[in-house]
Amino acid sequence: MRGWLPWVAVIAAGGVLSVMSAPGQTAGLSVFTDPLIRELGISRTEVSTSYLIGTLLGACVLPLTGRALDRWGVRRMTIFIGVAFAVFLAALSFVAGIVGLTAGFVGVRMAGQGALSLAATTLVARSIADRRGLALGIASGVGSGGISLVPVFVETLIAGTDIHVAWRVEAVVVAAVVIPIGLLLPRRTATAQGRKAAEAAGGGPVWTLREAAATGMFWTIAAGLAVSGMLSTALAFHQVAVLGEQGLTPGEAAANFLPQTVTGIAATLLTGALSDRIPPKFGVTIAMTTLTGALLLLPIVHTGWTAVLYGLVLGAAGGALRGIEAAAYVRYYGTANIGVIRGVATGTNLASTAFGPLLLALGHDVAGDYTTPVLVAAILPAVVAVVSVFARAPRHPALHS
Repeated sequence: MRGWLPWVAVIAAGGVLSVMSAPGQTAGLSVFTDPLIRELGISRTEVSTSYLIGTLLGACVLPLTGRALDRWGVRRMTIFIGVAFAVFLAALSFVAGIVGLTAGFVGVRMAGQGALSLAATTLVARSIADRRGLALGIASGVGSGGISLVPVFVETLIAGTDIHVAWRVEAVVVAAVVIPIGLLLPRRTATAQGRKAAEAAGGGPVWTLREAAATGMFWTIAAGLAVSGMLSTALAFHQVAVLGEQGLTPGEAAANFLPQTVTGIAATLLTGALSDRIPPKFGVTIAMTTLTGALLLLPIVHTGWTAVLYGLVLGAAGGALRGIEAAAYVRYYGTANIGVIRGVATGTNLASTAFGPLLLALGHDVAGDYTTPVLVAAILPAVVAVVSVFARAPRHPALHS
């Protein structure tokens, strides 16, 4: 793209679309948990199970969503996703039982955290070639910052009205923002076949999903996403209890999200910019090493600076991976089929978030504390960090001698 204005406009669109995924994100849905328990007369376990089922089923659709992005283009799919997401949010406002709630969770997790997030990063990856990593980092940073603020406003809305009104307001906002952005996006000027031919003519082979999935690098990055999604969601879901065990009050534990947000945004921008200069796989190494460090810090966390340090390191771990993931897949596998390639990886990430809170809770039941299962879990990112160092850049089968 030529000139700074189109570059900024695409990043702004991607960032705003990412923010609009908030009602389907864990942070956006968490404020509804206690009101749902009171209003529907269900237990916390039932809500958690419903959320798990909804997340898993929603994740299964993402490879198809990615394939649709490749075939129909970001503009058309963004409009479709905006309509679907708004409808699912509106439908949630009418739930009266656990079955309806589970169906609603399927819809908003699929359309919000999954499809809309995927469309936002695909838009930036496809539209920007110059300093693509930095552009993806900025868009992801804007999205991350916005998502972290949305629960504050939603909680205030729920307190002043109820969960039904809150979901309807979210539906209206999503429709009013996402659909117009979709309509303003440029129409796709090339067919899928034409885009692939252009990429091949530019000197790079066209990767299919099957070819990409046959390489170790694909699964190294996907493993980083899955481990980060599972552990960060588990720690966020149980944050008050985990930090409470270390001596923090509920207020102090909740306030720990602030340092996490600050370093999360900073790390997203930094690793996004670095991905233009270094092999993206080292971004995975940095993210996994940082996550390992955050988990190992937990035993020494107490009220004061150690708690702040824990929050800073944990936030940096998640932000580093957000800044590198999309750029890494584009760098290694091109843009021709990036929708379906990232759709599989994003689906894996989304599915992992469903299991994290449950596994940490079970670990607490077995060990009698949170520290032990967290320390054991530190093995996972450490292993991925080591594997990423030795992972080789993928070589297309057509180039094999």
